[in-house]
Amino acid sequence: MPEPDWNANYAEGKLPWDTGTPDEHLVAAVRAGLIAPARALEVGCGTGTNALWLAAQEFDVLGVDVSPLAIEKARGKATAASARHARFEVVDFLAATPAGAPFDFVFDRGCFHIFDDDGVRARFAARVAALLAPGGQWLSLVGSTEGPPREEGPPRRSAREVMAAIEPVLEIVELRSVYFEALIESPAKAWFCRARARDVPAQPSTRR
Repeated sequence: MPEPDWNANYAEGKLPWDTGTPDEHLVAAVRAGLIAPARALEVGCGTGTNALWLAAQEFDVLGVDVSPLAIEKARGKATAASARHARFEVVDFLAATPAGAPFDFVFDRGCFHIFDDDGVRARFAARVAALLAPGGQWLSLVGSTEGPPREEGPPRRSAREVMAAIEPVLEIVELRSVYFEALIESPAKAWFCRARARDVPAQPSTRR
């Protein structure tokens, strides 16, 4: 399938993923102490809502997106909020390395899951792994195959697909079923996937 024209989405205001509210799962993870303030990267930051929230929690944040219009909007919001610890750059994450690596925390809400090709998702995970500092973590919210049939909403990925892409390069710490926007009516199911930089390479599966 052709990739969406993300800049056109922002120009036309077709932004169902842009709620204007920090992701509740990100907020909960930070408040629970699972992720401590540090140097952070948000991939697919859109208009900067999550990155700006992280900056307000004392993270030093770089938000990247392929859409120049999204980054323009994010920079405007950062200026309005006098956010000193957030910056935004136009970056194609799969093609270019964001400045400022290594990062202690990488976040994406619905970016990893947009790629239909198994190999591209594996490349995405490998890019994250290469950018993480020792002990660094990646939190990804991924559209899930759980829940009833639906014609719209986030792409669906199975737990098997998520693990196949991530496990070779990162240690999966937590993979559980949640909802996107749990407080709205008929929210879509998602995977909450938290992974960290490996101390040792993944070992082969045991076969007898």
